[in-house]
Amino acid sequence: MSEGERLTELAKRRGFYFPAAGAYGGAAGFWTYGPQGAALKSNVEDAWRDRFVVREGHQEISAPDVMPEPVFEASGHLDGFDDMIIECAECGATHRADHLVEDNTDIEEAESLPNEEVMDIIADHDIACPSCHASLAGEPVDNFNLMFETNIGPGTSSPGYLRPETAQGIFVEFPQLSEYARNQLPFGVAQIGKAYRNEISPRKSLVRVREFTQAELEHFVDPEEDEPPLSEVEDVILPLYSAESQQADDGGVEHLTVGEAVADGVVTSDWVAYYLGVAKGWYERIGVDMDRFRFRQHLPGELAHYASDCWDAEAEIDGDWIEITGFAYRGDYDLEKHAEHSGEDFTVFKQYDEPVTVERPTVDPDMSYLGPEFGGDAQTVADALEALAERNPEAFDGDEVTVEVDGDSFTVPVAETNFSVEEVTENGEHVRPHVVEPSFGVGRLVYTVLAHAYTEDEVDGEERTYLDLPPEQAPTTVGVFPLMDKDGMADYAREIAGALREAGHSVTYDDSGAIGRRYRRQDEIGTPYCVTVDYESLEEDTVTLRERDSTDQKRVSIDGLAETLERLTEGETTFDAL
Repeated sequence: MSEGERLTELAKRRGFYFPAAGAYGGAAGFWTYGPQGAALKSNVEDAWRDRFVVREGHQEISAPDVMPEPVFEASGHLDGFDDMIIECAECGATHRADHLVEDNTDIEEAESLPNEEVMDIIADHDIACPSCHASLAGEPVDNFNLMFETNIGPGTSSPGYLRPETAQGIFVEFPQLSEYARNQLPFGVAQIGKAYRNEISPRKSLVRVREFTQAELEHFVDPEEDEPPLSEVEDVILPLYSAESQQADDGGVEHLTVGEAVADGVVTSDWVAYYLGVAKGWYERIGVDMDRFRFRQHLPGELAHYASDCWDAEAEIDGDWIEITGFAYRGDYDLEKHAEHSGEDFTVFKQYDEPVTVERPTVDPDMSYLGPEFGGDAQTVADALEALAERNPEAFDGDEVTVEVDGDSFTVPVAETNFSVEEVTENGEHVRPHVVEPSFGVGRLVYTVLAHAYTEDEVDGEERTYLDLPPEQAPTTVGVFPLMDKDGMADYAREIAGALREAGHSVTYDDSGAIGRRYRRQDEIGTPYCVTVDYESLEEDTVTLRERDSTDQKRVSIDGLAETLERLTEGETTFDAL
C-alpha cells in the first residue's frame, strides 16, 4: 500500500476527509472534511493567520466566491487560464495531457512545454489511455479553460464565474482597501477562502481537486522605495532547486541562507526571498518534514505572464513533489489591468516631503480639427495623444505625430496638438504599487502535514500507528478517560473534561473499551496527551498524563492541569520537565 493510500484509508476511518456526496455516487474532485480534518484544517488556517497576517501587521478581508465576468476579462483568466487536455478516441475519456507525460516519462514539468511538444512526446512514448489502454498517439492536445461559469440573477444577461483564486477579490477592491491603509505603502491584504477550478482529471485525494481553500497574501509595495526586513531572515537556510539546477545534467537542491541566495542572484526578488525565509520557519511549525521539502523555481516556460520570478514550496509524498505554496513577484500587472478595464484609479498618492518643480509635457488637442478629421475616433485619438506626450514627449519633435488606437494609426500635425512643456509645482505623485504574493493551498498543506506525521512503531510488542502532529496543530488537545466506568471514576473524568473545555482545550472523552485501545484511537488522530482517571485520582486528586510519541506517563495534579496542558501545547515546557 502506498503512502497516499494508507493516508486516505486512515483519513476516512478516523474522520479527517472522505469523498463528498457518496450516497449519490460522489463527484470527482470534491471532498468533505470530517470532524478531525475540519479541526486540523482550522488549526492550519489559524497558524497561517497568526504568522502572515497578525505578526506581519496586514489586513484581512473576505470577498465573494462569485464575481462578474468583467473581473476575469481584466485579469486574463477568460483567455489564458487553461490546462492541456487530450481525449481518447476509443472510450471518450479526457485526461490532463501534461500529467500523462509526467507519469509515463522522466519529464518532471511537462506543464511548461508547448502543446505540440507534449503531443509529440505522447506519440513517441506510445502513451495509452489510463481508462481503456488504447493508444493516444496522434490525438490532439488542446487547451481547456478551468473556470466554472454561472449566471448572476435570472436569465443569462449577467454572466459570472466562481473565482479560480482568491487574489482577484483583493485586487478589484484595491481603491477601497488602500484608503483603509491610509494610502501608505507598503501594506498587505490577506484572505482565506474557497476557490474553484474545473480540473480535467482530479486525483491524489486533496492534491488535485475542483474546490479548495487558499490562504493568499497580496503585499502592495512601492518598487522604488520599499525594502523587506531581510535582516530578520537572512540566516534562514533554504533548500533551493533553481531553474538553472533543473536544467543542468547534475543539478540538485542547494542549501543557501536567504542572504546568500539574494547576494548570489539565485532569488532575484528581495521580497520573495523574505517570504521564503518567513515561510520556512512556518512550515516547520505546522509539521512539514524539512527532509522532504524544497523551494523550486519556475522554469521560463511555466513562468506566469505577470511574474518576473516565482518559486514553489514543494513537499515530497509517495516519491512525487507536490506544490503547496507559490511565491510570485507579480509587478503591477493586476492593478494596471483592472485600472485599464474599469476606468478607476488603482494608484496611491505619495506625498513629497517638500513640493518640487518639474517640467511636464502637455497637449491640448484642437477638437475642431480632430472632430472633422477623425469623426467618432476623435476623442480616442486625443486621449492617445495625451498618453504619448507623458510617455514619450520626443515624439512631438517633428511636424507630425502618429498614435495607434486599436491597431489603427492616426497621424496628426503637431501644431494641432498644442504640445508644450510647462513648469509645474507638484506636492506628490501617483504610484501604482507592485505586488508580492505568497499563495498557500490549505488542503495540500493538510495532506502534507498528515502524510509527514504518519508514523508506525511498536509498543509493548504490538504495532502502532500514530500521527506525530505538533500539539498546536492536533485536532484534539487531550483525551480524557476513566480507567473503568465504576466507583465514580467516569463522573470525575467527565468533570475534568468539562473543565478543560472551559479552559479552551479541545477534548475527547472516551470510556469505551480497554484503556490501551483508547490510547491507540487517540494516537491515530494525533492527540498529543491523554489523561486517565483511576482510583488514585479519587483519593489524591492526581491523574495519569500520557504523552503520545514516547507513550511515557506521569502523575500530575488535577489542580493546574489546564495550565499544564496549555504550557505543553504552546511549547513553554516539555513533558520531560514536568
